[in-house]
Amino acid sequence: MKNYLQWLASETQTIWWHDSANQDEQARAFGWGAVGMTTNPFLVNQTLVSHPEDWQKQLASLDTSLEGEEKVLSLIKAVTGHYAASFLPLYQKGGVGKGYVCAQTDPNRCGHAASMLALAERYASWYPNLVIKLPATKAGLVVYEECVARGYSVAATLSFTVPQVLAVAEAAKRGKQRALDSGIKPALSIAVLMVGRLDDYLRDVAQDQESVATESDIRQAGTACIKRAYKLFIERNYDTFLMPAGCRGGYHITALAGARMICSISPKIQEELVRLEGPFSEQIETCVDDAVIQRLSTLAEFRKAYEVEGMSEEEFITFGSTNRTVDQFINDGWNPLLGYPLGKERR
Repeated sequence: MKNYLQWLASETQTIWWHDSANQDEQARAFGWGAVGMTTNPFLVNQTLVSHPEDWQKQLASLDTSLEGEEKVLSLIKAVTGHYAASFLPLYQKGGVGKGYVCAQTDPNRCGHAASMLALAERYASWYPNLVIKLPATKAGLVVYEECVARGYSVAATLSFTVPQVLAVAEAAKRGKQRALDSGIKPALSIAVLMVGRLDDYLRDVAQDQESVATESDIRQAGTACIKRAYKLFIERNYDTFLMPAGCRGGYHITALAGARMICSISPKIQEELVRLEGPFSEQIETCVDDAVIQRLSTLAEFRKAYEVEGMSEEEFITFGSTNRTVDQFINDGWNPLLGYPLGKERR
């Protein structure tokens, strides 16, 4: 009998990717139907620190004199390269969303287009099945479109709102037309919506403002936003994939079952989902109750996230969830990699 994840992967159009850089967790996830993988600086640092024995071979060949950004890039390449090489046969067989692994650019440079493009060019030269993760900021969208135009596979992360994913899809549309005009085959494009991280932010806002929104309402905020975005993607005929990420429970995934999405699912939530008992059903067409939306809409920060024109591109980098998540990617991911010991220092 299939578990929930196997059912999702084999009997719906929903694709799911593993959200962790640990080798044992990746192998298990692929046994449950995952066909790709997401990483970020935090996850790369986490696996290197918690499972150093798994990475001895990859790290042994690194130049131990590397410092700064070059050192971080070498570590990211060592981890993502291991998976990219492993997934290459699956990628070469073809199939939408199959055989990819993500690598994220420097979160310290979310507003600097030239720096992000330079890193994107390097990432694109590593492996054909590597997806370049860029921030859904104004500068990031410029780079996103340029990468799409060059035929790179890209995902826009640090994204929590309907306005952001719509802007990403429009950037992808422009980039793909430019690619076609240049005789380049467009690659995979993804627009992330970090549903659980939006919920976390709105929970704090609701508590601070003594809102009428309940905890149950807050747990549905990210779901409401991505369901609205999904309908708009269909209406506007976007071929960019929405990716729910930063989920906080299995409910974030089950509510979207059956959607043409690529879900990023962490090991903890995978374990929760495989314990579910069938029969299973698609729920993407089930709407969040209007009364929930009305209570959430008393929060200005929810309106920014839910309304089509809730924010301008200039405001994306200042949104509360963006700042909180950038801080984690920098201080718990990228910056610790700067100090990660190489060579003899590791012993």
